[in-house]
Amino acid sequence: MDPSAPFRADEGALVLFSGGQDSTTTLAWALERFGRVETVGFDYGQRHRIELDCRSSIRAALAGLKPEWAERLGEDHVLGLEALGLVSETALTRQSAIEMESGGLPNTFVPGRNIIFLTFAAALAYRRGLRHIVGGMCETDFSGYPDCRDDTIKALQVALNLGMDKRFVLHTPLMWIDKAETWRLAEELGGAGLVEAIVEKTHTCYLGERGARHAWGFGCGTCPACALRAQGYARYRAETVEA
Repeated sequence: MDPSAPFRADEGALVLFSGGQDSTTTLAWALERFGRVETVGFDYGQRHRIELDCRSSIRAALAGLKPEWAERLGEDHVLGLEALGLVSETALTRQSAIEMESGGLPNTFVPGRNIIFLTFAAALAYRRGLRHIVGGMCETDFSGYPDCRDDTIKALQVALNLGMDKRFVLHTPLMWIDKAETWRLAEELGGAGLVEAIVEKTHTCYLGERGARHAWGFGCGTCPACALRAQGYARYRAETVEA
């Protein structure tokens, strides 16, 4: 565990947990740092809704990796945000081809998604008495989504604290690392067992494909999410062999 981030036995965290690689890594990160960790997922009519079905087995796998993680892992919550899907004409909420739009963003961008997720997470954290909120947003390996940027997260933290009169802390441990480093962080946190759990149990594919098993996990192998995950895994494995 990073000595600059000491274990906080008396503090709790809420992790935005989709069932994908990034959120699983951030869940492990939170379990190393906080005495009580709860998780929240969102059902917004996503095309890859299968990710929600993976969440319980991932939580069980992480609890089995370390006794202290099992003790710290608290309740899970799933919030229905169907309205987000209804107003989103995107490739993640419709059966349409993934492509770039005229404005320069991919049509997988769901406008307002992370802003809405973090707002609902803060409302839940308020009720559950949790001060720390952890998300897998990343500005290093991303598709240009504006709500993944560090500036967005910092601005939202200010707005949430003002609007709820709280002192929430939004953590984004993956913000400045690439996908290869995310795989490496998982190994540092939970060893080969966590890497294996991510490969076997998580879901990141935009198309919701769960049939083909690749070296890096399950997915169609061609969508942007699969391509990014595969490239990161290849770099991670190459660097591991070299070391």
